Order: sequence, then C-alpha cells, then structure tokens
Amino acid sequence: MIAIIKYKAGNTASVANALDRLGAHYFFAETPAELESAEAVIFPGVGHASSAMKSLENKGVDVWLKKTKKPVLGICVGMQLLYETSTEGDTIGLGIIPGSLQKFDESKAKVPHMGWNRLKNSGEHPILKNLIAKNYLYFVHSFYAPVTEYTLATCNYINDFSAIVAKDNFIGVQFHPEKSGSVGSLILQNFLDLVYSPEKS
Repeated sequence: MIAIIKYKAGNTASVANALDRLGAHYFFAETPAELESAEAVIFPGVGHASSAMKSLENKGVDVWLKKTKKPVLGICVGMQLLYETSTEGDTIGLGIIPGSLQKFDESKAKVPHMGWNRLKNSGEHPILKNLIAKNYLYFVHSFYAPVTEYTLATCNYINDFSAIVAKDNFIGVQFHPEKSGSVGSLILQNFLDLVYSPEKS
C-alpha cells in the first residue's frame, strides 16, 4: 500500500483524489512507524520550503526519509526538499540529491511560474514510460532545481530547470501530476507500476 506523507505543507487531498481515480490503495502517514509499514511513499508539498522542512522535522520524518530504501515520489516542494539546500528561507533540505534551488529572476518574467508547460530532454527511467516531450503538465513554483546528472526531464521558464529527477529509490517531479489531467495520471500510474512490478524496476 502507498503512504501519503501527511504534514502541514502537504497537498494530500488532491493527491488522494488522483490515486482514487487510478484505483490505488493508500493511507495517510504522519510518523516514521506508519511510513515503515508502506510499500512506497508519496511526498507531496506546497508552500514555503522552510516551513515544510520544519514540519517534517517535528515528527522525525526527515530522518526516516534520509534512510529509507522504499520508492519515494516527491511532488513540487516534496521534490525540492530532496535537495541539499534552497535559497527559499535558506532552507537546509534532506540532502538526498546534490544541488541548491534558486529563485526565478523576477526581472525577466512573472514569478511564480504558474500554468501549463511542456517537458523536454526526457531520459530513460520507468517513471517516463509512454511520456513524450510534447506533453504538458501543470506547474506552480517560484524556485527551481538545477539541471544535473540526476535530471530525467527539463522544462523551460526564464531558464531551463529540472522537471523530473531521480536518484536511487527517490523520484521527484516539480509539476503537480494530480492536477495535470491524463498526463499526470500517467506519471502516477508509472510510479505505481514501478512499486508493484515483479522486477521492482
């Protein structure tokens, strides 16, 4: 069963609705013990990175995430907190993926980056199955992750940034799959298939 991390910065309702549409079994988890009983974890997030990190730390979920070998899907701020740092509130993240998040340059375009945008430069990974570069997904964010060796797909707004990343058992998506229609459902289904496939891709 999938655990959705429930904390003060998690957009859990919309993620749960998206999993309902896919017929997936899930539960909400707030503690490391609850998370440990899951087969995989979805780590959603909205709002300010610093507040989100403090909420995780309050119940020791940050420590659990750093150690787990279970598949984890980070969404939006959930993806951002996988990184070492963010300039949003000088936040120290989980440090799972190397790099620091920066704020978009407000002198060049409106910030936050909000609305539909498409991916490019897709790599090879089970989360990308049947995804094509022209697919549009829904974004809402002011801070962006750098393009590095852990980037599976990029997007462009003001500059290129990481839209999908992966390292070991961790996957992160900057967009909101739960708000991205059929393409977002495809991403979530790919994660479910990864978790429940006999090969544990």
